[in-house]
Amino acid sequence: MQLVYKNTEATVQVIDFIQFFSAQNSVNVFKLTVHATSKGIDKKLPTKLSTVNVHECLGHNEPKFAFWSVDLLSIIQAAGWPIWPLLLCSVVALALVIERLMSLRVHLVAPAGLLEQAITASQHGLPSNEVVEQLSQHSFLGRVLASGWQALKADAHISEADLRSSMEAAGRQAAHDLEKHLVALATIASAAPLLGLLGTVIGMIDIFGAQTSPGTSNPVQLAQGISMALYNTAFGLIVAIPALMFWRYLRARVDAYVLGMELDAERFARHLLALRSQLKA
Repeated sequence: MQLVYKNTEATVQVIDFIQFFSAQNSVNVFKLTVHATSKGIDKKLPTKLSTVNVHECLGHNEPKFAFWSVDLLSIIQAAGWPIWPLLLCSVVALALVIERLMSLRVHLVAPAGLLEQAITASQHGLPSNEVVEQLSQHSFLGRVLASGWQALKADAHISEADLRSSMEAAGRQAAHDLEKHLVALATIASAAPLLGLLGTVIGMIDIFGAQTSPGTSNPVQLAQGISMALYNTAFGLIVAIPALMFWRYLRARVDAYVLGMELDAERFARHLLALRSQLKA
């Protein structure tokens, strides 16, 4: 990028403007080649001026965002004890999210083709106890399907209402297990902003309480104290927003699994009723 000007004084003014613009906007201008023209004669400035490193001229490194330049440990110490419950909530929320993501994988909940395999295994009669137990331990959907086999094994003349009731009970237990820890994650998402606000209020009380003595008022110190107190609110939101997003995602995933298991259980119940008729005959 080259700039052409009429005299050296204008060139110096342009360099000063570039320095000011870079300092205010964090623009990383590495090299600028500046040419000067005096009275119609093009004349390059000396190499020392023609290649300008703005940050070297300013005498400091590239500007950084103030939030990230502050040491995290210093922020935690300055925020006070109210931030420690928020740190605990963040660790617990992360652990719950990882545990639920691992537990709600498809092959652990409702593997593809499991219903067809169960129907095929009991096409001409009830399978052995080993097969029933294997299906029960296979997945959440397998537990629901195995409950139908177990009910029919216990009573070959079981009524339709009792058979469906047995499978529904197993389905409710499976749905409860799928929702495990989601309530705790929702609680963290709701409580984290309140904990952050509480920490900010406590910090503000301490700050203004220290300014009550005559002659101790310091606007700079007051502004710095308020800034540190607001870190509690910011950290509370940082914890709450991801927790809420993951809770919504996991909640929707569980609802989809439960709906799918209900449809599969209904289809398997009709198959077992037809099998019951065969066993009676």
